[in-house]
Amino acid sequence: MKFTKTALYAFLFFGLLLLVLSCQEETQKADLIITNANIWTGNDKQITAQSMAIRGDSIMAIGTNEEIQKFNGKATEVVDVNGSFVTPGFIDTHVHLLNGGFNLSSVKLRDSKSPEEFTQRIAEFAKTIPSGTWIAGGEWDGSEWGTLPSKDWIDKVTPNHPVFVSRLDGHMALANSLAMKLAGIDIRVANVEGGVILRDDSNQLTGIFKDNAMTLITSKIPTPTNEQMDRAIDDAMKYFASNGVTSVHHVWYPTDAEGHLEGFKRAHAANRMLTRIFSMGSLGKWLQRSEQIKKEGIGDHWLKINCLKGVFDGALGSHTAAFMEPFTDKPTDKGLFMLPETDLYQWVSAADKTELQIAVHAIGDRAINILLNTYEKVQSENGVRDRRFRIEHAQHIAPSDIKRFAELNVIPSMQPYHAIDDGRWAEKVIGPERIKTTYAFKSLFDAGAKVCFGSDWPVASGSALHGIYAAVTRRTLDDKNPNGWVPEQKITPEQALIAYTRNGAYASFEEDIKGTLEPGKLADFVIINEDITKVDPVQIKDLKVLQTYVGGKKVFDRKEN
Repeated sequence: MKFTKTALYAFLFFGLLLLVLSCQEETQKADLIITNANIWTGNDKQITAQSMAIRGDSIMAIGTNEEIQKFNGKATEVVDVNGSFVTPGFIDTHVHLLNGGFNLSSVKLRDSKSPEEFTQRIAEFAKTIPSGTWIAGGEWDGSEWGTLPSKDWIDKVTPNHPVFVSRLDGHMALANSLAMKLAGIDIRVANVEGGVILRDDSNQLTGIFKDNAMTLITSKIPTPTNEQMDRAIDDAMKYFASNGVTSVHHVWYPTDAEGHLEGFKRAHAANRMLTRIFSMGSLGKWLQRSEQIKKEGIGDHWLKINCLKGVFDGALGSHTAAFMEPFTDKPTDKGLFMLPETDLYQWVSAADKTELQIAVHAIGDRAINILLNTYEKVQSENGVRDRRFRIEHAQHIAPSDIKRFAELNVIPSMQPYHAIDDGRWAEKVIGPERIKTTYAFKSLFDAGAKVCFGSDWPVASGSALHGIYAAVTRRTLDDKNPNGWVPEQKITPEQALIAYTRNGAYASFEEDIKGTLEPGKLADFVIINEDITKVDPVQIKDLKVLQTYVGGKKVFDRKEN
C-alpha cells in the first residue's frame, strides 16, 4: 500500500499527537496515593477528605476515594490506611533542636523524685562515660524537693567529671566544684547583669547559676565536634519524625552550642534532612544575619534563616520572669530582665529595618507589656508592612494586653505542655488572680490572635499529641485538676490542631507551602491511629503516630521502629 505525502504527514502527526497525549496522561499519575483515610485538611474550604494524590514532594489532588482513583497509575504506590486519621504534619514553633539532640544521650533527671535520686542518677551516669567528659542537660525539676540542688550533693560522686545540669526551664543550672574550677570561678566571682549566682548563708557558692550567669560556665564547655553535632541533629530529627512533627522552628538561646546553623547546613547538603528547620539567629547579631542573607538568601523549603530571636526575661520556675507585681512567695522579687529595655528597642528597630522577622522570649506580664509597647513603637516608626512579630511563650499576660496581640498582629508562640506542668505549683508563685490569664489560649483565640503551638523541647515533651492534650484538657501532671487547671482557658481539639499546623506555617511566612493539606502544597502529613477531634480528650496523649511523611517520603513508620 502506498501513502501520499499528505496522508503520510497526517499519519505521523496523529501518531505524535497520541504519543504526546499518552505522555501527558502519564504525567497526571501520582507517585503515592493515601486512600481510605479520615483526613483533616486544615483547609476551611475542604475540611475533610478520604484520599490524597501526591507527585514528587507535593499534593496533586485531595478528595473522595473515587475522585482520587483516576490518579492511580502503573507505578503509583497506594497506601490504604484503613480509616486512620490524617492531619497536616505538625509544626513545632519553638524547639532547641541541638540541645535536645544532645540531651537524648545525656543523664535523665526530669522525674527524679528526691535529692537522693537526683544524686544517684548523676553518679550512675558518670560511670558510663570517660573521665573529664562534661555532664550536661539533665532537665531536672525539683519543684517537689523543697530546696534547690547544691554542688555538695554531687561533688563526691563526680570528682572527675565537670557537671552543669540544667533545670527543665533552661533558666537555671547546677555546676559541681570541678566545673566551676575549670571555668575559673570561685567565691570572688562578680554578679552578672541579667543573671543570678546563688550563695548560701556563709556566702559560699551553691553551684546554682540563673539566666545570664549561666554563660560563665557554658562558655567554657568544649564546643562539640562536627561528628558529635551531626549525630545530635540526626537523633533530634528522628525523635520529631516519631512524634509526627515535620517542621520545627529552632530557637536560639544563649547556652546553645556554637555552629548549630553550620550543622543544619551539613545535614541539608548530605540529604539527611527528615525535618524542615526554620532556624532563628540571635537578635543581638542582626547585622551579621542580614549580611549573610544578602550573600546566601533566606534558604529553601528545608532550611530557612530569615528570623531572629531575643531573650527579654527569665522563667517562672526560676523566679526570673519579669512581673509588674512581686512573686507571691517572694514579696521582694519581681524577676529580672536579661536584656536592657533600651537594647531591646534598638535591636528590634534595627533588625526590623532589614525586614528580618523578629521573635522575643517574654514570660512575665511586665516583660510582655514592654515588648508589645516596643513592637507597637517600631511598627509606627518603621512603616506599615507584614512583619508578624512574635512573642515566644507569652505565658503570663496582663488582661488588658490580650487584645493587643490581634490588634498589632503579634503572634503568641506558646507551649501548652508547660500549662499542665507549671499548673501544679504556679498559683503558689503568682497567686490566684494572675493565673486566670496564664497560658490564656482561649482568650487569645477569642481575641483573634494567630496562636501557634510548640513544645520548647527539650524543656518539655516534643510530642505534639501531648501538647494538644494539654491545651484541650489542661489536666496537670499530678492529676489534681481533672477538669482542667484554669478550665476557662481550654480550647477545642480543632483549635489546637490549627495552632500546630496552619498557624505554625503562618508564623514563619510559609502558609503558601504548608500547614494545610491541599493541592500545590508540600506533602507533609502524619497518620494517627484515631481521630483527635472525636476521641475523649483525655485519650489524646495516648494516641499513636503510625507514620510520618515529609515531602511525600515516609520518614517514620511505627511498624519499623
